[in-house]
Amino acid sequence: MKAVLVKEFAPFEEAALADVAEPVPGEGEVVIDVVAAEANYPDILVIEGRYQVKPPLPFSPGKAAAGTVARLGPGVSGLAVGDRVAVQVEYGAYAEKL
Repeated sequence: MKAVLVKEFAPFEEAALADVAEPVPGEGEVVIDVVAAEANYPDILVIEGRYQVKPPLPFSPGKAAAGTVARLGPGVSGLAVGDRVAVQVEYGAYAEKL
């Protein structure tokens, strides 16, 4: 799958798409097919290494997304494949799957 991958802190225009492994849901987790991801000023600061928190490199930025549930991990209840969802995450929303 494709994801924006930051390999070094640099101007946000230098962030590029990369092939990464698809996520596998663990206990109590789901995988989401991302339809839209929020872009905001703190995301730019993180990409450029100017935010107060610097994630370990490499990382996929993005803190919020909307999409549909693609896979359910063990122990998930209250959701079904195909359900529409919105999520907030620490990082990783700039990807095809989350």
